[in-house]
Amino acid sequence: MKKIISILVIALTFTLTANAQKNMQQDAMIKDSTATIVSLEQTKGAFTQKTVTLKEGHYIFEIANNNVGHQVGFVLAPKANPEAHIKTAYVTKVVENNTKETSKVTTLKKGTYVYFCPMNPTPQYTLIVE
Repeated sequence: MKKIISILVIALTFTLTANAQKNMQQDAMIKDSTATIVSLEQTKGAFTQKTVTLKEGHYIFEIANNNVGHQVGFVLAPKANPEAHIKTAYVTKVVENNTKETSKVTTLKKGTYVYFCPMNPTPQYTLIVE
């Protein structure tokens, strides 16, 4: 019985290690790929870009705070479920007045998304991935 448990523990360890290595390799490939920077500007209560159209791929969102007067952020979500925030698209830290910050690499598939800032606050704008 101890031998069977030992074999199961070893097999589970190899499986977990292999999955962790695969995930790390996928993350490294995305980071090494050419992610396109999408620059968006916020002013008081609004984004200056009302609609964005992109192709499927990897993106980094750069958010500029143009004299809003306080910190801003960035939320991207599927249009069908605006509560399902895409966390990799969040800026890595809040955007101070008259500065810029970026998100992590975000992979977008075909579909319609919304973006907005609950801190500014702004309306929901449309981002289309073709």
